[in-house]
Amino acid sequence: MALSSDYPRFTLGSTLTAEQRAFFTKYGFLHFRPFASPEYVQQILKATEDVQAKWLAEGVEKVNGVPIKYGHDVDGSRIVQRFAFASQHHPVLHELLQDDRFKALFPLLEAEGGRVGENEKDGLVVNHYVNVPGSEFSQMGWHTDSLRDVFYGKRIGPMLNVGLHLDGTKATNGGLRVIPGTHRQGLHKMLFRKKYYKDVFYDPNEVAIETEPGDLTVHDGRMWHRVAQSPLVGPESRRRVMYVPIISGKYQPKSEDSPTPFYLRFLHLVK
Repeated sequence: MALSSDYPRFTLGSTLTAEQRAFFTKYGFLHFRPFASPEYVQQILKATEDVQAKWLAEGVEKVNGVPIKYGHDVDGSRIVQRFAFASQHHPVLHELLQDDRFKALFPLLEAEGGRVGENEKDGLVVNHYVNVPGSEFSQMGWHTDSLRDVFYGKRIGPMLNVGLHLDGTKATNGGLRVIPGTHRQGLHKMLFRKKYYKDVFYDPNEVAIETEPGDLTVHDGRMWHRVAQSPLVGPESRRRVMYVPIISGKYQPKSEDSPTPFYLRFLHLVK
């Protein structure tokens, strides 16, 4: 579904406008600017650094059954490159998810009982991409977020993936890519249109999501998307983004006794 890179950037209020809902229905994503102030972004980054320091000191390997992905930064120091359930480990991150503006997104599920999945799936995930030797996370290949339901033999449930972007990312520096309209594809195309995570290549139908610090994006869980690797090396390649699911249906919280989901056993292959 053709869409140019100058698609509209919206403002998120207490409710969605008719234009915003129509855009999401057609294309499967929304981009809001700004959601968080520069000062708030810095508070959030400091909170993630606090959690990282604690997990490094304690040697945390999993949180609620979800593996933590470690790697190395530009100076060779060890860092967390994929956090899970981060909001359970810092009050600033927990408070972020209480923002009433998230409730404005619930109608996009087209289902009753919408909620922010702070304690479900992988909770609040923080991805820290950097393109340097020793990094274990510089890109993520094509995938949909609904595959996990298929793995467990479940009917694909409504899901939104909400991302808060903590760094500005131009299209020329990698970042999020989506294929508009693929949220309406059939099951076969959702499973086989791409080779999950292995296919990292440009698609002629993709749209680059250029972000500024504090931007919020929302995409349908059935949509094909990827994170392109930065062509730059070093600190200029850094990209940090937080994702939390908005879901409905039966409440299914994770705990420290939760097993590792099958699909996450391959997390180490994503680099």
